Amino acid sequence: MRFTDINLFGVYVAPISIMMIEAWLITFVLRRVAGRWGLLRYVWHPALFIFAVYIIVLSSFILTRVSSS
Repeated sequence: MRFTDINLFGVYVAPISIMMIEAWLITFVLRRVAGRWGLLRYVWHPALFIFAVYIIVLSSFILTRVSSS
């Protein structure tokens, strides 16, 4: 993937913003699964944990897209 601006209905957006939305959606699904199974009650600070998971997912997206191009 080339890191050039993406034309989204006539508005140019940075590719990092699209990756941020994708990472947020994946994190939302993971949070729902962890909440359903009761895994978040074992975490000291759930909001901080979810933010860390978001950063891990986002950085994984960025690393995989950079290494593939």
